[in-house]
Amino acid sequence: MKISIIIPCYNERDTIEKVVEAIRNASLSTKEIIVVDDCSQDGTQTLLRERISKVVDQVIYHPVNRGKGAALRSGFAAASGDVILVQDADLEYSPEDYPLLLQPLVSGKADAVVGSRFMGGRPHRVLFFWHMVGNKFLTLLSNMFTNLNLTDVESGYKAFKASVIKSIELEEDRFGVEPEIIAKLAQRGCRIYEVGISYSGRTYIEGKKINWKDGIRAIYAIVKYNVQRHQR
Repeated sequence: MKISIIIPCYNERDTIEKVVEAIRNASLSTKEIIVVDDCSQDGTQTLLRERISKVVDQVIYHPVNRGKGAALRSGFAAASGDVILVQDADLEYSPEDYPLLLQPLVSGKADAVVGSRFMGGRPHRVLFFWHMVGNKFLTLLSNMFTNLNLTDVESGYKAFKASVIKSIELEEDRFGVEPEIIAKLAQRGCRIYEVGISYSGRTYIEGKKINWKDGIRAIYAIVKYNVQRHQR
């Protein structure tokens, strides 16, 4: 089984090489690594062109900054694996958790797997209280619409059967893509599993990008894509 690993990347000069090295060292029998650079302006593109492009399968460059959702669309379209895994470029999520994330897919039990920061006994860096409250609110709201019992709808650590995620038309350009994916998986009756993962969150000084505006957009996405679902 070939695993395509998509790395959406924007201004991650300090971590992108470490992420790629960790993925290359991951114990996967067959893997494809695709980096999607979303018009980085901090020197990330120089690293990608001069060094990283030589050790990954493909680098896609967006000519303008379009957002994580747009980067994922580009990566999903380019992937050739049987399974597609999303690995953020900031090392908040660890490639050491790949076996946990992939096991339900490899065993044939799942169509999609979500890595949860709020379940299991894996280590977590202690950070923002209000981010946790906001995430739990968004998860509750999403679950009310989808009738799922996820614990972390905003998790960026997800894996899918390639045939499933490629068949879904994604519209969100930024972080609203996370609840959009869940809504559309639920709409199709996909088998979704959730596994506990480690999480090494970072502060805004360290480069964290999501903000309160993304939270508002997430509420909009939850309502929009679930209402669309019930209207069909």
